[in-house]
Formats: sequence, C-alpha cells, structure tokens
Amino acid sequence: MLDTEFCGKIIKRTKNLGLLEYQFLLKAIVSAGIGEQTYAPRIMFSGREDNPTLDDGISEMEEFFYDSIGKLLERSGLSPTQIDVLVVNVSMLSTVPSLSARIVNRYKMREDIKVFNLTGMGCSASLISVDIVRNVFKSQKNRYALVVTSESLSPNWYSGNDRSMILANCLFRSGGCAILLSNNRALADQAMFKLRCLVRTHHGARDESYECCIQQEDAQGRIGFHLGKTLPKAATRALIDNLKAISPRILPIRELVRFAAVSMYRKMMNQNPTKGSGPRPVLNFKTGVDHFCIHTGGKAVIDGIGVNLNLSEYDLEPARMTLHRFGNTSASSLWYVLGYMEAKKRLKKGDKVFMISFGAGFKCNSCLWEVVRDLGDGNVWSDCVDSYPPESIVNPFLEKFGWIRDEDPSTFKML
Repeated sequence: MLDTEFCGKIIKRTKNLGLLEYQFLLKAIVSAGIGEQTYAPRIMFSGREDNPTLDDGISEMEEFFYDSIGKLLERSGLSPTQIDVLVVNVSMLSTVPSLSARIVNRYKMREDIKVFNLTGMGCSASLISVDIVRNVFKSQKNRYALVVTSESLSPNWYSGNDRSMILANCLFRSGGCAILLSNNRALADQAMFKLRCLVRTHHGARDESYECCIQQEDAQGRIGFHLGKTLPKAATRALIDNLKAISPRILPIRELVRFAAVSMYRKMMNQNPTKGSGPRPVLNFKTGVDHFCIHTGGKAVIDGIGVNLNLSEYDLEPARMTLHRFGNTSASSLWYVLGYMEAKKRLKKGDKVFMISFGAGFKCNSCLWEVVRDLGDGNVWSDCVDSYPPESIVNPFLEKFGWIRDEDPSTFKML
C-alpha cells in the first residue's frame, strides 16, 4: 500500500524535480482526497518505475486478470466456454497478441467468442464496454458477456518535471474489476442490476476538449499523461450535453415540465430589464435517481458534479470514500463506488443508480441501472467498510512534508 512514508521515498528518488515541483506535488497530493491505503504496481516497490519493461506491464495486467476473472467464474459457477462475448479495456497498454487474446488463451475460451479489445478510451471505457455488450445483445439472445476493466500503470510513470504531467502520478492507482452481463431472462432472479439506458457523448471534434487530457512527450522527450488547465471546462461542457440527452429518459415528466416552465419564465424575465432573472434553473435528478455513482477522477471532479447536480454530502460520500480508499483507478473506479453502496447496504430493490464517467477524447458517458434485489455483499470493501466514512480524510502528507513550503530555492536540497 502507498502510505505517506513510501510516497515520500518515491518522490525523493525522482531526480528531475526541483523545489517548485516538490511544492506543487505537496499541494496536489494534500488536496487530492486520496488516503494511505491505495495500491500501486510491483515495479514501484522494487524502485524501477523509471525503467519499466513490456513484461512489467503485461505481468501487472495478467496478475489482475487471472485473480479477478477466476473469482468471478468460481462465484457464478460458469465455465469459460460459456462466455459468448469478451470485452477488455486497458487504455495505456497495447500488446500483440492483445490482452483479450491472452485471456482467451489462458481460459481456453470458444473459437466463436466475440472479442473486443479497447485501448486509449480513458476513464470512461467501462461504460463504453457495457454499451458494446448491449449492442451485441440486441441481435443475440441468451448470451453471457464478460467485461474486464483495469489500467496498466507500470509502463506509464512520468519521471519528468512538467507539472501538467506530474499530476497524473499523484492521482492514478492500481485497480480493476470483472463484470458478468447476460440477457437471459431465466437468470433475472439472480441478477443484481438491470440496465435501463446508456448515453455516450464525445467532444473529440473540439480541439480544446481533445487536447486537455492527452498522452504526449515533454520538452525532454519523456512520455507522460498531460492534464491541461482546460480540463474542468471540457468536462463541464461534456457533462451538460450528456445530461441534456439522458435526462428525458430517466426523469419523470413532471420534473421535465417544471424545468421547462421555469426556464421559459426566466427567459422572459431576462427580456425585461426592470426585473431580475433569478437563479439559474436546475433539473432535480433526485426525482428519478436514488443513488449517484460518480467517477473518482479527483476531488475537484466530485465537487464539480455535486454542484452541477445539486447533490448532498450523502450522495457524494460513495465517490469521496472510494477516492480516499482506492484513488483514481481509471475506468474501474465506478464499480468501486457501486461496491461501496452495496457494502453499506444502501441498494434496495427498485432503486435507480445513475453512473457518470469521463474520459480522454473528451468523453462523458452515463447510464441508469435498476437494482433488481436488495444488495448487501461486502465485496472488495469487506475489510474496511465499517471504518468509512472516517472522522477525517485529511492527508498526513502535509504534516510530514509541510516544511517544503517554507524552503528557500537557493539553498534547498532533497536528501
């Protein structure tokens, strides 16, 4: 696990950083909302993050694949040969043969299995994978689909000093999940969730959105993941367009009519300079949604969605606690958030769960799940859920390394 002491060691052995970069890192880590029990690939613990090999990335993924898929098959009682569709999404590692082919080979799956291997789709890849399965299911009945989602961090550590690329080192952590989907009606009583609708929004045609979240080289030729200053604006714009598309499908008519009436009234008032326009009208998503499953892209992402959707701290708690416990696990983060709700026994039969994810491109994808039965499995949270939410989620990094803020650049040395 990445506790404060070990994170400090990693930072100290990054030789290309100066005082200003250390101060930036301190500020970023302290404000990130990430705790001390997150996970990292083995290469970090052996001190080789600056010199990764292809085998490091493959080994990281295979270790996760075989553990998670093995547990899923054992729990479901399915044989690998019963899987009809396999979708694997790992954005930052592309191999030949593909990662999906490695899974097919390992589990000796059928020759006619439909396989999809997604890369470069970013943190929104999970819902894209679900959408692929949904489209396959439209033409094929009584099928099983396996979705595997993770991220390879081993070959993607940034060792330079570009602040926009250092930030990714602070946020991303190891994690992943395996999800079993089916359209067999005979299995309805065994299901946990039913997919009601899914909407994908892609702003790749906008240069500002396309470039705000991108893998590139810095001035010294070091490869990293750039998170630009326009990212919040791009995310907000994509979220608004996505909500416009999905809201008529998940909200009751009375709420849509109320919003339209208030919006029209406000527009009329704006044309009258003697009267104030009043507050901007906002859709009340709680009229059609019981739980909000938000991508843990960072504290600012969670806060931003909370403001835009007028959510309470109770609504945001699953995302905040997931960020604190597991960090940003990329596309799999949504399922950790969902797992928190399940472990806390929040999910009851008939409840509606709204998932929202963002990804490079720039993309915003969302979907609505209906809870099929009361859920209360401890899942990945079983060893710690009783301690959440903690009394404080203040990062101890500030207490241990806060002295860096007061150092003199002319005399500073990191020992």
